[in-house]
Amino acid sequence: MQNIRPLDGITVLSLEHAIAAPFCTRQLADLGARVIKVERPGVGDFARAYDERVRGMASHFVWVNRSKESLTLDLKTSEAQEILHKLLPEVDVFVQNLAPGAAARLGLSYEKLHEQYPRLIVCDISGYGVGGPYEQKKAYDLLIQSESGFVSVTGTPDEMAKAGCSIADISAAMYAYTNILSALLLREKTGEGSHIDVAMLESMVEWMGFPLYYAYNGATPPVRAGAAHAAIYPYGPFPVAHGETVMLGLQNEREWKAFCQIVLQQEALAEDALYASNSLRHLNRESLKGIIEKVFADLDKEEVIARLEKAGIANASVNDMQGVWQHQQLKARERWTSVDSPVGELPALLPPGKNNAFDYRMDAIPALGEHTEAILISLGCSEEEIQQLQTRGVV
Repeated sequence: MQNIRPLDGITVLSLEHAIAAPFCTRQLADLGARVIKVERPGVGDFARAYDERVRGMASHFVWVNRSKESLTLDLKTSEAQEILHKLLPEVDVFVQNLAPGAAARLGLSYEKLHEQYPRLIVCDISGYGVGGPYEQKKAYDLLIQSESGFVSVTGTPDEMAKAGCSIADISAAMYAYTNILSALLLREKTGEGSHIDVAMLESMVEWMGFPLYYAYNGATPPVRAGAAHAAIYPYGPFPVAHGETVMLGLQNEREWKAFCQIVLQQEALAEDALYASNSLRHLNRESLKGIIEKVFADLDKEEVIARLEKAGIANASVNDMQGVWQHQQLKARERWTSVDSPVGELPALLPPGKNNAFDYRMDAIPALGEHTEAILISLGCSEEEIQQLQTRGVV
C-alpha cells in the first residue's frame, strides 16, 4: 500500500493552547499535515501543566499534541514577528485560539494576512465568535457548557452537571477541523484562501438541537434524568445483582414487546394500558422502573445481558476508565498503537475511521521548543544568530 496521506504537503501554523485549537490541528496532523505549534519560550502551552498523570506529562497535552513540531517564539518581539513572516509564505493554514483580539493586535488578523498571503486559510477559534456583545468575553469549556444550555439538561433532578470531558472544546475543534478541510477544497476551486470564524458557543448549541426543539415555542425542556434518557423509557442504567449496573435502551414498540416477553418474562405487561406507548412509559416511568428493578435484582449482569441480547435489545456495560483501556472490541480491531514522547513510548488510540488507502500519522509528542533550532536553520538562521535569539528570550 502506498501510504500517501490526504494532507501530505500541507503546512499548518498554529498559535494554540488548551484543547480546541490543539485538537483541531492534531487531527490535521493525523492526516499528514505538517503542524508547527508556536509556544511561549520557557512556559509553552499552559495545558502542559494541567497535571502530571502520564509519567509526568499532562493528560490533556498528551492527547491532543502528537505529530507536531514545537517552535518557541515570544510573539511580542519584533524578531519573533520576522521569523513568523519568514514561515508564512510556505504555510497553507493558520490557526489560532488566543484571547479575543490578541491575534489582531499582533498583526495577524485575516485581513492583514490575506493581503500578504492570499492563498492562506485563516481559522480563528474563540468562545463567542467575531461581533456581538459577547465577543470579548472570556470563555472556557465549562462556561460554554453553561451558556449553551448543556448543563441545564445534564445531571439529576436535584443537581445539574457538566460533561466529564471537554465537550465544548471538542465540538469547536471538530467544526474547525471540518471547516479547514472544506476550505482546502474550496481553495482548489478558487485559488484563494478564506477566513473561518469558529465559535465554541455556536458549536455546542448545534449539538443541543434535540433539547432545543423539544422545548420549542416555550414548551417544557427535557428534565435532567441522570444517565437515563430524558424522553425515552426504559432507556438508561438499571441496577442488577451484586451491585452492578447494566445500561439498556428501547427504541420502538416491537422492542418493548420483546423486552416484556423475553427479558422481564411478563408478556402481559406489553399490553398494559399504562405502558402502551413511549410517551406513556415516560409518563409512568417510576412504576415501570419498580417492575424492572424487581426482576433484575435476582439476576447478575451476565444473565441480564444474555436476555437482552436474545430479545435484540441494545445494551452496554458501564465501564470505568480501566475497563476502556482493556476493552476487548478495541483490542480485537487493533485500535491501539504507540507514539514516542519526551518520557518514552506511550499508548495512543488510532483516529476513528479506518481508511484502506493510508495509515494515519502517529508521530511523537514534542518537548517544548524541540524543533525550534531546526526550523530556524531551515529559515537561514546561523547557529550564532540562534544563540543570540535564545539569550534574548525571543525563542
